[in-house]
Amino acid sequence: MAKILLVEDNEMNRDMLSRRLRRKGHEVVVATDGAEGVDLSIRETPDLILMDMGLPVMDGWEATRTIKAAAKTQQIPIIALTAHAIAGDREKCLAAGCDDYDTKPVEFPRLLTKIESLLSSPSS
Repeated sequence: MAKILLVEDNEMNRDMLSRRLRRKGHEVVVATDGAEGVDLSIRETPDLILMDMGLPVMDGWEATRTIKAAAKTQQIPIIALTAHAIAGDREKCLAAGCDDYDTKPVEFPRLLTKIESLLSSPSS
């Protein structure tokens, strides 16, 4: 399956998502802040990134812009994960460089559909 970088500072969310993704056969690499996420995106070259937008050190917006600006990582699809579900948030995530957007609490079947769609698209 795919190598997925999960950038999430909330331990409960991290644990739940990483366990469920591993059960689906994915390899999961975990970062707990945006700066670590940028570093691991370069070192691990994941197939996809799940990016919490409200992160310490470097927020998900800046981490996404940094990843999409680097030649080595710009093609990695990123799904924004955010508790913010107000009008305009999806567009803001896409404008920062995310390829898709999902809200928290995560509805795993819906997120899995988005992951599979991005992993099977020709650009990834």
